[in-house]
Amino acid sequence: MKTSRRKLAAMAAGAAIAPLVTVVLPATSAYAHGYVSSPLSRQAQCAQRIVQCGQIQWEPQSVEGPKGLQSCSGGNGRFSDLDDDSKPWRATSVGKSVTFSWTFTARHATRDYEYFLGGRSLGKFSAQSSSHTVNLGAVSGRQKVLAVWNIADTGNAFYACVDLQVQ
Repeated sequence: MKTSRRKLAAMAAGAAIAPLVTVVLPATSAYAHGYVSSPLSRQAQCAQRIVQCGQIQWEPQSVEGPKGLQSCSGGNGRFSDLDDDSKPWRATSVGKSVTFSWTFTARHATRDYEYFLGGRSLGKFSAQSSSHTVNLGAVSGRQKVLAVWNIADTGNAFYACVDLQVQ
């Protein structure tokens, strides 16, 4: 009899606490995942308040959208500031190759990473490494690279644009 009362009391306590936990935990934690931190991506610049942006400044790791997009915002309207090329994005000076490093706040099974310049593929990496060295080819001057982290077990990817000054 005592065992069943304890079980009933534990279940009641759990039911009473569940709504509180839902309210106390920040909603963004479920969406927190990853972004390019070096060279500074647009969302990293927003998070560091280098460029004034909207909601992305509080969750740079959350630029998630369906695979196959070519937008800095990942098609997410809340983060449309990232698509605005007229903002004063800082461009990192680089040579003909650059190493992109990702920061992860929650891991996912990775299918691959892709890098694009003007819609043209610069490379695809299936290694589980968080850094990838990409050859930029014959381009020079100011360039915008789209970095994509394709998730293996969902139809989504994470997107980051990085502004570069190629020497």
